[in-house]
Amino acid sequence: MKSNQEKFFETIFLSAAFFIVAIVIVVIIELFIRALPALRTFGVDFFTRDVWDPVRREFSALPFIYGTFFTATLSLVISYLLSVMIAYALTELIPKWLSEYISSLVDLIAAIPSVVIGLWGIFYLIPVIRNIIQPILRPLSFIPLFSGTTFGFSYLAADLVLIFMITPIQVSIFKEAFLSVPQDLKEAMYALGATKYEVARHVIIPVSRRAMIAGVILAYGRALGETLAVTMVIGNKPNITLSLLAPGYTLASVIANEFLEATDPLYTSSLIALGLILMIISLIVNIVGYFISRGLKR
Repeated sequence: MKSNQEKFFETIFLSAAFFIVAIVIVVIIELFIRALPALRTFGVDFFTRDVWDPVRREFSALPFIYGTFFTATLSLVISYLLSVMIAYALTELIPKWLSEYISSLVDLIAAIPSVVIGLWGIFYLIPVIRNIIQPILRPLSFIPLFSGTTFGFSYLAADLVLIFMITPIQVSIFKEAFLSVPQDLKEAMYALGATKYEVARHVIIPVSRRAMIAGVILAYGRALGETLAVTMVIGNKPNITLSLLAPGYTLASVIANEFLEATDPLYTSSLIALGLILMIISLIVNIVGYFISRGLKR
């Protein structure tokens, strides 16, 4: 039979868990209520049109949904590849004393505030894109991904900023996952004549898959919701295009950039609807990540 202390302990922690769930539900309901005027006015067109005109009171979410997924997904793919290589180097290739210093530097980068990274993007990254990267990519302009010209503020700038921000998160999680792989498994593979590549492919990465999935989901959530740094470098123009050199907009950046200017009730409701969409996307990403992780465990 449980003692009073055990019952009190369980009650406190269960209450905390349900409180978090209640907060999420309340936030979604509140966002939905405030977004309802815009959803009623535009209906399905709010999700399918490419229009954002506060003067004419015409709004839609498609350009921002596209911009959010375009920047977050591309940055995640590149960041994932970099993170795996860096984490493997820190755990298997670099001497331990040097790995500790580099790991500390990676953790320090992860703690840099978004506004500082945004300022770095404006004063250093944007000129590099405009004066160096664009001329290099000009011969590849026949490829839609590199077509057009840019003043620096672009999807490419946002992607590079996001890569800089989410790579340290994944590196830290991947490194700890690789370190947790039993040494006996690796030594057994080496004893059979396996190379470092084969050990990494058949032992380290398979054993670390669950932790790696968690790192990917965490990094993707950060990329989807990043606001200030992306707002400062992406160009802030509703634009659906494959070109990395074109300016764009994301759900988070349009809310941060225009909410204080929204005096019209329909304008405000449309921005809140964008917040609701971002909230739902984030929840779906986390739920999908949970089931993937659960499937890998099973």
